[in-house]
Amino acid sequence: MKNLYILLTTILFITGCSNIRNINKESQFSVEQSNLIMSADSTTPMRVLSIFNKKDSVVLRTKCEDVVADQQDILLNSLIKRMYATVNDTLNPGVGIAAPQVGILKNIIWVQRYDKPGEPFEVYLNPRIIQYTKQKLRWIEGCLSVPGMKDTTTTRSYAILLDYLRPDNSHKVEMVEGFTAIIFQHEIDHLNGVIYLDRRK
Repeated sequence: MKNLYILLTTILFITGCSNIRNINKESQFSVEQSNLIMSADSTTPMRVLSIFNKKDSVVLRTKCEDVVADQQDILLNSLIKRMYATVNDTLNPGVGIAAPQVGILKNIIWVQRYDKPGEPFEVYLNPRIIQYTKQKLRWIEGCLSVPGMKDTTTTRSYAILLDYLRPDNSHKVEMVEGFTAIIFQHEIDHLNGVIYLDRRK
């Protein structure tokens, strides 16, 4: 009986390991990224990388990859929720956040929509700016990844034409103006390894 128990346990263990390998093989996230995303529950904020940390800075200066919008993807859903928890952390709240700021090099951002009733936070996958207005805005910006600093940028466009996916894989194109347009430009810069300090000139 004991030998049978050991045999069944071994079979279950091997089968389990095989399934984990298959999940990792098919996943759009690396094992390292998966471990980071699943290191806590979906309501727990993630550590925000700092440009003043040498190792973090390398990540923040790296261009991100597109994601597949899949509502059945547990890792993607967990990352989206944890990013939301991070940008809404009462200890260090923001108006937007990009996936590289929490160590995941994927094209995902959260933006607070000051141009909509109730000023909701919304998530965007693979966002791209396909058109900029010539009119520029002078604005004081800060960043969760540049703690303790604020500076004036002068190169942000007043309005942008934005192309993106929602988590349900619906494709949208819309014009965004004013402060909300600045947030989008700021967060999309992060996806391309650009920090707002690069936009001061």
